[in-house]
Amino acid sequence: MTDSGSNHSQHRHHKHHRHGRRKRMIRNVILVIVSILVLTGAAFAAVAFKNMHSATSNMYEKSGATKTRSAASALNSKKPISILLMGTDTGALGRNYKGRTDTMIILTINPETKKTTMTSLPRDMEVNLPDYPEYSPAKLNAAYAYGSSKEAINTVQKYLKVPIDYYVLVNMGGLEKAIDQVGGVTVTSPLTFTYEGHSFTSGVSQKMDGETALAFSRMRHEDPQGDYGRQTRQRLIITALLKQSASYKTVLNRTFLNSISSEMKTDLTFNNMTKLALNYRNAASTVKSDHIQGTSESIGGQSFEVVSKTELQRVSNIIRDNLGLKRANFGE
Repeated sequence: MTDSGSNHSQHRHHKHHRHGRRKRMIRNVILVIVSILVLTGAAFAAVAFKNMHSATSNMYEKSGATKTRSAASALNSKKPISILLMGTDTGALGRNYKGRTDTMIILTINPETKKTTMTSLPRDMEVNLPDYPEYSPAKLNAAYAYGSSKEAINTVQKYLKVPIDYYVLVNMGGLEKAIDQVGGVTVTSPLTFTYEGHSFTSGVSQKMDGETALAFSRMRHEDPQGDYGRQTRQRLIITALLKQSASYKTVLNRTFLNSISSEMKTDLTFNNMTKLALNYRNAASTVKSDHIQGTSESIGGQSFEVVSKTELQRVSNIIRDNLGLKRANFGE
């Protein structure tokens, strides 16, 4: 009886031991599989990180401009920052020369108030170029032609008394690719017109691919408001693009970055872009759009947009307010 009970007990013990061994084996197999997946995922993430870092490195270029404050400190502290967006008329329609800046927009991003401002600057605004007095007075869009991003930034800082923390220069071909990469943009046209084979209707919301959006933002001569009307349409496209690409996944998407890396220059590093994508994306929820208004005057046989001190003061206030800075004084 004792032997029989003992044998039965041993049998149960061996059975339990086998079950325990099987459970441990299954657990170990699962752990190995999970480990492989984690390591594989880490490897893919490392490759993706390297590829994205490479793409942004191709875009990176110091401006050489005299920055009026530490942009890195503002970004690291999650404080409001400013970016000068510049669009050249190259990279589309077979153009490959340096060109002038067809588009200049000051973007201010405030993550605290979750507000972004976009202020267009007239391409024909009369300015004296800080580093090229021999070519002054000149049109604002000539600053880039004479002295690249450095002169454009120095000129904007001088005239509006605002800090430009970073710049992004993109040609029209790059803008077209960026729009296509995010799946197009939806914009409501402020007027009815046809341009380069594309038709738009006032008040009608329309999904646009890159080519259509480019046509929408390029037309100038048929607009009753001339270049100011075109600036409005440019801001509509860029606002839609910002909202479409504001997510972390889109901004740091390898395909997205690779597609525009050869069409764009910026002094934002990969690390800067990561911080922007993570900490500033909610600021795109409210976008205030504006422009500098000038009056047309002929100076030395050239047509300029002359901007008053009152208007410069007004626009400077809007920009500095969203940056959380004390207002500058333009005098009388």
